[in-house]
Amino acid sequence: MSNISVGSICSGIEAASIAWGNKSFDFSWFSEISPFPSKLLSTKYPEIPNLGDMCEIPDRLVKGEIPAPDLICGGTPCQAFSLAGWQKGLTDDRGNLTLKFVDIINANDRVRLDEKKNRTIVFWENVEGVLRDKTNAFGCFLASLAGYDAEINIGGKWPQSGLIRGPIRNIAWRIIDAKYFGLPQQRKRLYVVAGGKDFNPEDVLFEVGPKPLTISTKRQTLHFNVEGHSMEVFRSYTDCLYSAYGTKWNGNAAAYNGSLFVSQNGRLRRLTPLECERLMGFPDNYTDLPGAKLTSRYQAVGNSWAVPVIEWIGHRILETLSGNATSIFQFIPEHLKGTYQEFNNIWFLGKELIPLRGSNYLNGTTTPCNPVEGEIQSVLDTKPEEKLYITPVGCKGILRRKQERGLKMNARLEDVLLNISSTWSDKDIEAVSRLQPRGKFSESKNNNSTSEEQIANLDLWDVKL
Repeated sequence: MSNISVGSICSGIEAASIAWGNKSFDFSWFSEISPFPSKLLSTKYPEIPNLGDMCEIPDRLVKGEIPAPDLICGGTPCQAFSLAGWQKGLTDDRGNLTLKFVDIINANDRVRLDEKKNRTIVFWENVEGVLRDKTNAFGCFLASLAGYDAEINIGGKWPQSGLIRGPIRNIAWRIIDAKYFGLPQQRKRLYVVAGGKDFNPEDVLFEVGPKPLTISTKRQTLHFNVEGHSMEVFRSYTDCLYSAYGTKWNGNAAAYNGSLFVSQNGRLRRLTPLECERLMGFPDNYTDLPGAKLTSRYQAVGNSWAVPVIEWIGHRILETLSGNATSIFQFIPEHLKGTYQEFNNIWFLGKELIPLRGSNYLNGTTTPCNPVEGEIQSVLDTKPEEKLYITPVGCKGILRRKQERGLKMNARLEDVLLNISSTWSDKDIEAVSRLQPRGKFSESKNNNSTSEEQIANLDLWDVKL
């Protein structure tokens, strides 16, 4: 089988190229408009053109200005569907880029069919929030991709896995958690695979096999000695990385359950960009471009894909195309078929394993049949920048917000915060706290009772949060 040509939409920093680069996939073009990811693409992949705005791609395909690849992958902006975003769905322009993605697939198919080639293989990723979007974004996406004239509306939240055999394309979807692919990060994402009527996407996303082994049956140690450094973390895996993971600590669960922080030699700090890269499966310092800001690196990594999951899906796409995959459809029970309106070629697998004859199961759950446990120790970076450390002022502020909002906190993290904040007197903490601006409505520094000269004379850590 010849190599599969790939077009990448909303490419970001190209997790797909890392996952598939040496596995019979050849990337024809990227499409990315954000400055930092675009710079990274031109630096890492100078031979592959970046087309820029995805909205222009359908016209360029039809005009023959760019090649029509065998596979198109992409993750259209998730902010319209995520818990961290506004959840506006298709009323948000970013959400409507999901339907523009389908326009690209249709234009690519038009060219490929004229060239007597098979329809495009489609790979799409997004946050699981799209399944419960109030504008039924997922139903609109599935209907337009499958070739229906009307949206598929099941009257509520979509199940976490399923299959459609539509008039034009077959589609399978499944939520998968990166935590079971060797990454110590809980990252549940929705993956959709589709293709023409001769393509079976269920063979890619679903599995038939033994009941998955239970991982994390024993509590991992959270205190390590790494290269002579005393290191402590507060959980055996982190929450899902997001674009501002390393730059914000207040107002989110990760700040209070311990996911954001590492204790190193008795001082508390945020995760480094290198640690975030490792949590996503990227090579070390992949985003460390000359002059790159920490914020740009955090955003780029947090917006990307979990590399081992993409690698697993890519391998299964190759198996399906080569005819070596297990034929899954024969194992899908008839009673799983949906009967919503006229859309009766839909099967919903849901959250549970489906028992088959013998000891095997049909698996469309978040856990693969052969899960791999990641080790949080493996991501730790012993050379963080000084500005990533949290000062006693910052520690006190986290504790204050926890108290004011009545929030729960990781008990060990709370102990560490108390220990660090107690190394300064309340007077010194108040002095530095007053000196630091507190947003656009804060009083001028000149109105504070403590002068900058007085603060400078304090023998304190860097006060920046």
